Amino acid sequence: MGKVTLDSDKCIGCGTCAALCPANYEMSGAKAKVKNEKDTGCAKQGADNCPVNAIKMK
Repeated sequence: MGKVTLDSDKCIGCGTCAALCPANYEMSGAKAKVKNEKDTGCAKQGADNCPVNAIKMK
């Protein structure tokens, strides 16, 4: 399991991560935010599909 981080300056608020993995990501206004820093099993899918690579997993 990795740690999930999101660069809110890069985030364009498309909502892809939250749609693919609501256990880890949620929308907060016009930006996504990490809801759970520990990978719940789908966090990588949300990170891999971010169009601006704002999500990193360590």
